[in-house]
Amino acid sequence: MINYEVMVILDDALEEEAKNATVQTVKDIIAAEGGEVTKEDIWGTKKLAYPIQKKNEGYYAVIEFQAGPDLPKELDRRLRISDACIRHIIVNKDEK
Repeated sequence: MINYEVMVILDDALEEEAKNATVQTVKDIIAAEGGEVTKEDIWGTKKLAYPIQKKNEGYYAVIEFQAGPDLPKELDRRLRISDACIRHIIVNKDEK
């Protein structure tokens, strides 16, 4: 298993329930594809460095997980089509 980290920036205009549901969906995708969530860190609402889709604030969530090499591709595909997610990045923590 490889150690990964995904940072998701969600639309701050969403209700709290929708934000929590989106973060839970990301964790469910990881679990369904055979991965294991090791750490979840919710940063909350932060000011963006630059406007994205005419928004100045976003809701940040960082999830660390272990998975095989194919899971990040599927997670990336699902986050790209999500309306709630305005930006995301998946990082392999084992690479040097």
